[in-house]
Amino acid sequence: MFITQDEPRTLPEAAPGTAGARPLPARRRPGLVLILGSLSALGALSIDMYLPAMPSMSRQLHASGPAIQLTLTVFVIGLAAGQVLAGPLSDMWGRRRPLLAGMALYVAGSVWCALVPGIGQLIAARLVQSLGAAVAAVLARAIVADLFRGTAMTQFFSALMLVNGVAPIAAPVIGGQLLTVATWRAIFALLAGAGAVLLLAVAVALPESLPAPRRQPASLLPTARSLAGLASDWRYLRYVLAAALMFAAVFAYISGSSLVLQQDYGLSAQQFSLVFAVNGLGIVLFGQASGFLADRAASERTLLRFSLAAASLGALGVLLAAALGLPLPMLLVCLFAVVSMLGVVLPNATSLAMADHGSAAGAASSLQGLLQFLVGGLAAAAMGLAGQGTAVPMAATMFACTAAAVAILLTRRRGSR
Repeated sequence: MFITQDEPRTLPEAAPGTAGARPLPARRRPGLVLILGSLSALGALSIDMYLPAMPSMSRQLHASGPAIQLTLTVFVIGLAAGQVLAGPLSDMWGRRRPLLAGMALYVAGSVWCALVPGIGQLIAARLVQSLGAAVAAVLARAIVADLFRGTAMTQFFSALMLVNGVAPIAAPVIGGQLLTVATWRAIFALLAGAGAVLLLAVAVALPESLPAPRRQPASLLPTARSLAGLASDWRYLRYVLAAALMFAAVFAYISGSSLVLQQDYGLSAQQFSLVFAVNGLGIVLFGQASGFLADRAASERTLLRFSLAAASLGALGVLLAAALGLPLPMLLVCLFAVVSMLGVVLPNATSLAMADHGSAAGAASSLQGLLQFLVGGLAAAAMGLAGQGTAVPMAATMFACTAAAVAILLTRRRGSR
């Protein structure tokens, strides 16, 4: 186990109420990174792994393309809504019990997805699966906020990007390879198995991180007050909105790149998978670089400003390459510049947003998750309305989101805490 009742819960920059605690033993940190990183990557894994199977799902379930795509939309909605519920509840009940329930829900939803007879049940099963994944994502962030403070929190969030970045690299490849030896149902069976392993890991190796004295009262009124306070705290909101807009830019890439690169630029499915994997690797590498540089060479705010500026310039390059018909390598280089900066933006923005919300970390994490997927969904919808015949709508969406993130980060309000 990482932490026992007799062992300290924090690194040197301790959470409130844990002053004087000794550092968490270094040998236990990799296991904690693996479990929490896997929990936070569960949503991305559940989306990316079944993307190659959509055509075969459409044929076998006798469902239209839009109906199959609805399974993705429902999953994203469930991820957003589930985080709003799970975060505040964990502030009242602790992290462990809601997390165990959420993982059990995810396993049940995944098994249901593997066994459904038709598209209607698949949509319902994906909703159940997404609610479980939402609990995992929001509580992974909240647990980090329980255990770490300051630069230590930023460095740990950067370490989680090492695990998170593997999901977009490996998931489509695993899904595609499974389809060569089994049907699409095997993908959901594999996800159910992964969820079961994580459920066991949480039960055995992840004890409660929010002790009873630090919990919120078991009442809806304090929860509503916490959410209202967060919504009026510009210091919190500007970091969360900046991260959400950066996520929206990358979500626009995820939603549109398959059609753009394969239909407009003529890449094969294998070539597209390679591009997708390289961009995912960029998230991992830059995330680790961010964790190394934090407090050694630059502050979290400096890293956040520079990474958002780099992402905005990269998105401008994508837009110019698409609009002017520049060679594909220029488009790919600029895409890499945008997507890889997610590995810097998310850990630093999340750490800065959560820094002042110790006992309400669940509510803070849930509002961040809601805004992240809400803004991402709106960006994808706007891109769809603009049409996806060329790379221009995708590029314009990416540039608009990154430029808005820079503008919000630089905006300060008088009287904000």
